[in-house]
Amino acid sequence: MSKHSVDRILFGAAYYDEYMPAGEDRIETDMKMMDAAGINVIRIAESTWSTCEPQPGVFDFSHVDRALDAAQRHNISVIVGTPTYAVSAWLVRMHPDVLAVTPNGPGKYGPRQIMDIVNPAYRYYGERVIRELIKHVANHPSVIGYQVDNETKYYDSVSPDMQALFVKHLRAKFNDDLDQLNAHFGLDYWSNRVDAWEDFPDVTNTINQSLRGEFDRFRRAQVAEFLAWQADIVREYARDDQFVTQNFDFEWRGYSYGVQPAVDHFKAAAAVDITGVDIYHPTEDELTGTEIAFGGDMTRSTKNGANYLVLETEAQGQHGWVPFPGQLRLQAYSHLASGADMVEYWHWHSIHNSFETYWKGLLSHDMESNPTYEEAGVFGREVADPAVGERLIHLKKCNKVAIMVSNEALSALEWFRVETGFPDGVGVNYNDIVRRVYDALFQLNVECDFLPVDAPTERLAQYAMIVTPALYCTPEETIARLRGFVAGGGHLVSVMRSFVADDEVTVWHDRAPHGLTDVFGLTYNQFTRPKGRVPVVFADDSALAGAPEAPAEALIELLKADAAAGTEVLARYGHYAWDSYAAVTRHVFGKGSAEWIGTLLDAETMKAVMREAVAHAGIEPAGLALAGKVVVRQGSNQAGETVTYLLNYSAEPVSFASPVTGSVVVAPQIVGSDGLIDEVSSASLSVRPGMPVAVGDELTIPRWNLAVIAG
Repeated sequence: MSKHSVDRILFGAAYYDEYMPAGEDRIETDMKMMDAAGINVIRIAESTWSTCEPQPGVFDFSHVDRALDAAQRHNISVIVGTPTYAVSAWLVRMHPDVLAVTPNGPGKYGPRQIMDIVNPAYRYYGERVIRELIKHVANHPSVIGYQVDNETKYYDSVSPDMQALFVKHLRAKFNDDLDQLNAHFGLDYWSNRVDAWEDFPDVTNTINQSLRGEFDRFRRAQVAEFLAWQADIVREYARDDQFVTQNFDFEWRGYSYGVQPAVDHFKAAAAVDITGVDIYHPTEDELTGTEIAFGGDMTRSTKNGANYLVLETEAQGQHGWVPFPGQLRLQAYSHLASGADMVEYWHWHSIHNSFETYWKGLLSHDMESNPTYEEAGVFGREVADPAVGERLIHLKKCNKVAIMVSNEALSALEWFRVETGFPDGVGVNYNDIVRRVYDALFQLNVECDFLPVDAPTERLAQYAMIVTPALYCTPEETIARLRGFVAGGGHLVSVMRSFVADDEVTVWHDRAPHGLTDVFGLTYNQFTRPKGRVPVVFADDSALAGAPEAPAEALIELLKADAAAGTEVLARYGHYAWDSYAAVTRHVFGKGSAEWIGTLLDAETMKAVMREAVAHAGIEPAGLALAGKVVVRQGSNQAGETVTYLLNYSAEPVSFASPVTGSVVVAPQIVGSDGLIDEVSSASLSVRPGMPVAVGDELTIPRWNLAVIAG
């Protein structure tokens, strides 16, 4: 048995004794500084294969032992990472094929994450180092858990091993029937037909998205299998009071942005006891809290609401991310507000050579105290207080809105781009549409979960409203479940390019939306790009009357609403050629209703439409009235209290009426330019620790600050 939760709020940093400048021995100094800052956990070893095994079969765990023993002296817990995501030079010399072949050609040694995760030699040597390391550390009292690999993906491998396994997968799936495979994927087009298995071509340059999408899905499945393989090895040695986790990440746009293309987080998370994640985000004037919330909500949803671990987030981070006074504390509590039970920085000290020299940790290159380190200590010491930490740990959510996401839809819409229908990189992509919906809900203080496209009926039934942004690929079973969700009383909101194809990217050949025309009370069979300006105009007699017209930002679907079925047209296109078509509709079906948004609305308009949809679904979030003023995040703690986070992501103080009754668990604090609490300024604030609060009481939250109320 493994543990599936932690015993206290974990606060820490990744620590690499291996990376210290030559001749520098400061591990005791580091541990004392961590202790002073309330740091109670470190993560070690996940990228140090060549240090742990300098030559094949020669193991040196001296740096690991130094960190473990020093941590034990200071009552600091340790998460040990398997060191497999950065291969050693000797392994590449012996087995060059461990490097992934990608569409750009053969791999070259140097960076991390360049290996073929299905390569037999990589697996053989990887298993050996995992076994030796975990066997060595498992009984150390400081070790509380293990991280298998790190930010694992398939690294765009199109290697011979990966493709050979893919062909085996296809042979099993289609029972060795090539006629069935050709028909299923439409391979007669452009002479892509395959009539002998030995002729099966390299899929790197295939023009068939059904085959390409199947390959992507297969590679994502290899990630899930790879993590399960590692986790099974680790569990052979792990104690019952230890857990296994993994550090998932997201689509990267200079920071964590959207659904990860190369991993199905829902399926891969099945391998671990507690889901872990890294969440990086803009800061300084660009801190909004959105990416923190998105990453947390997605990670929490991988195990249907279970608490999770933030295994990496920024301290100083890259250029332009040094937090303003108060922001680091605000960011840390923001993670807890989404259900995190751990906040850990990458990393402790800034690296003195190599690639990430300027991805700075808590300490700068001089390894001395600085305002970021000092402010981390403000948070660390606060949550170490049982009066705070024990009331905030294991926050549970009971959200009534969910967004359904799909890796298959993401992959398909990279090939069939929304605006052009071709893989040309033009215009918005799948994650842009997902984030347009999510960001609108976040700004409205409407908290949400995420659902996998294959979520069962009972999981859908947890929600009053489900949104499907650009759910291009949808299994028949999912369509049936969504029909049942609406018939049973739910409100379904679907956004453009949903239900176009099956889950293997074959476009349905009946009326769109497939199997749901009666649910939505509409159909369409044409769409176009809104060249120039095509405004969306809201009907004067609709629930959205008064919303200002706004331009359609991407493809417009020319919706034909079924007036005889009572379909309500909430908006039309304000262009003489398209004004007979609906842009936004709603229709009653069974006990529920279904709403369709036929284009990508701009951010403000999407927010207005989502606000009305939430109200239509009968959802009344406590923070809705405060939208645009302060971010409100809620959940319940182990004592059954409602815990409300009031988060001010702005450079100005905000005053508002409290949406809840309770007592202040965490009060605003003024953090000075030195990273320490300005005691005089903080004492003058109106919201203080332990203060009782009633609904309607005026609260003032200073800039880049927060309050937490429980009751």
